[in-house]
Amino acid sequence: MIPNRAMFRQTSVVARAGCTKLPRENIKKASFASLRGARSSPSSVHTILLQKRWQGQKCAVSQPSLCRSFSAFSPSGGSADASSSQSSFAGAFGVAFLAGFAGCAILSGDRKNVTDSEAAAFASFPPLSSAPSIAPSIVKNNDEVDEETDNFPVYTVADVAKNNGKDGSRIWMSYGGMVYDVTDFVPNHPGGSEKIMMAAGSAIEPYWYLYRQHFASDLPMNLMEKLVIGRLNEADQDKIDEVMEKMSEESDPYALEPTRHPALIVHSEQPMNAEVPEKIITENYITPPEYFYIRHHHPVPFLSEKEIKNYHVKFDLTEYGGKEVEISLADLKKLKKVEITTTLQCSGNRRSGFNEVKKTSGTSWGQGALSTAKWGGARLKDVLELAGLKDAIAAEDEGLEHVRFESLDGMKSSIRIDKAMNPYGDCILAYEMNGEPLPRDHGFPVRVIVPGYSAVRNVKWVSKVQLSKAEAEGPWQRGLNYKTLPPSVTDAKSIDIDSMPSMMIGSVFSGITSAEVSKKGRALYNAGDNVMVKASGWAWAGGGRNIVRVDLTGDKGKTWATADIKQGNDQKYGTAWAW
Repeated sequence: MIPNRAMFRQTSVVARAGCTKLPRENIKKASFASLRGARSSPSSVHTILLQKRWQGQKCAVSQPSLCRSFSAFSPSGGSADASSSQSSFAGAFGVAFLAGFAGCAILSGDRKNVTDSEAAAFASFPPLSSAPSIAPSIVKNNDEVDEETDNFPVYTVADVAKNNGKDGSRIWMSYGGMVYDVTDFVPNHPGGSEKIMMAAGSAIEPYWYLYRQHFASDLPMNLMEKLVIGRLNEADQDKIDEVMEKMSEESDPYALEPTRHPALIVHSEQPMNAEVPEKIITENYITPPEYFYIRHHHPVPFLSEKEIKNYHVKFDLTEYGGKEVEISLADLKKLKKVEITTTLQCSGNRRSGFNEVKKTSGTSWGQGALSTAKWGGARLKDVLELAGLKDAIAAEDEGLEHVRFESLDGMKSSIRIDKAMNPYGDCILAYEMNGEPLPRDHGFPVRVIVPGYSAVRNVKWVSKVQLSKAEAEGPWQRGLNYKTLPPSVTDAKSIDIDSMPSMMIGSVFSGITSAEVSKKGRALYNAGDNVMVKASGWAWAGGGRNIVRVDLTGDKGKTWATADIKQGNDQKYGTAWAW
C-alpha cells in the first residue's frame, strides 16, 4: 500500500451505497487512506479529494444503466415507443435500429478563469523554488504511514526532474510524497500522452488542481499504485504542500462556475460532467437548456462585460495565403441567421454498460450524455468566405483539408473542409440555443455546431478558426480517448495511435428510457406468463442518417415488435441531425 501522506480536502466521502458529509471540525481527522482512495473500511468508502473552498459539493454515485441487458449496445437517437411480448418480464429488452442513407442500411443491436490556452492557465500558478510543480488544500497527517513503503528509496525533486522523458530517459512524476515511473503508462493515458507529459519530471498536484476529474473515483490512484518506485524527500514534499496550501487559499479556477439544475446526474463536479436522467431524455424533443447534458474539461470561461463587448473570433487563413481576420459577434449577427436542430452526444455515452463487462477508463456515463437543441447562428461557410476563403475546392487541392477550432479554455478540435464548406452540412457558428443567447455552460458567447458529428467537434467558447494542412493538435483530436479501437486492444502500446483516424461520425446509438407492464397486465400475470410491455426510448444515427425503423424484443431475439416512431421522422433525408 501507499502511505497516507495526508491529502485532505474538505468534506466529502462517497460510499458505494450513498454519501456522508464530514463535520468541518473533523476534517483534519479524516483519512484519505492510501492516497488511492479508501480501503480503510469494510464498506469500501471512496474518499474524494476536495479543496477547502469547494462549496455545495455533491456526492456522485455512478448510475446503473437502465438497459444493462443490452449486449454490444451502441449509443443512439430517435424518439420511439412500442409494445412487445416478453416472457417473465424483468425490464430486459433487446433493440435493433435501422438507419438508411444514400441507399445503404446500418443495423445495430444490443459516450473566472478565461484561459486562452492551458499554458496561460498554468502560468497563473506561483513558481516553486525547488519543485517545478504541485493539489487542492492539503492538511498533513504523519500519524499513518504504511510500513510496506519503509524500504522504498528516497528521491529528491532534482532526481525526479532528471527523468522527464528527454534524451531517452524514463518519465517520473511525484504525487503526495511518492515517486512514480509512468513511462509505460503514458501511451495509455485516457487524456492523451500530450496531457500527462505536461507533468513529466515534476509533481502532479498542480495539474490535478485544475483537472479535478481525477478525484471523482479511485481509478487514477489504483492505476498509479502499480507505478510506485520510491518516496519523495520529505522536505521537498513539504515545500510542495506549502505552495499548494497557499494556492488553494488565494485562487480557485472553479470559483465562478454557473449554477446547474439539481436534477442532473453529476459524475464530476469540477470540471462539471453531468448527464440527463433517463426519464427526462424523451420528455421533450428539444431539451430545455437547464437539462442539457454538460461535458467540460476545464473551468467554464467567465467574461467581463468589457470582454463580452470586445469579443471576436480570429480567423487564420495565412496558410491559404490570406490574413488573420477578427470577426466580432456583431459581425456574425449581420450575416444571414439560420436555425439548425441537432442532437449532441458525448463520444463516451453509455460507457457504464461496457463497465459491467470490463472496466474502462473515462466517465461512467449512463445514456444521458445526449441532448437536442435548436441552435441559431451564421453558417460557418459564410463566415469563412467573409474571412477570405474564395475557393474551398482549390484550397483542398493544395492540401488545406482541415478547419481547426480553438476554445477560450484551450481545447482544440477540427473537421474536414468538405464538411465545413458543404452548404448542406449545416455547420454554424451559433450564438443562440433554443431562441435565447447561449448559456455559459454551452458555449457563450459563440460555439461551433457540427451536425451529425461527435460532440467533441462542436467546440464551445470558440476563439479561433484556422484553415490548415494538419488536423488540430491535442488530446481531443489525436488522443487515445477520441480514437475508435478494436475490442481486442487493451494496451495502447501495441498500436500506432497516430495512424488511426480521429473520431468524427458516430454509428447508430440508442436507449430505452422506460419499459413497464400495463396496470391491467400487472393485475393478471403470474411468473412465467407472456405479458404486453410498453417501452419507449430514443435512437440517433450520426452523419445525418435517418432512423427508419426501430425493433424491440423482450425474449432475447426470439420475437420482435416494430415500434412507432413518434418524433423526428419528419427530418429530411440525409440531414437527420437530431434523434
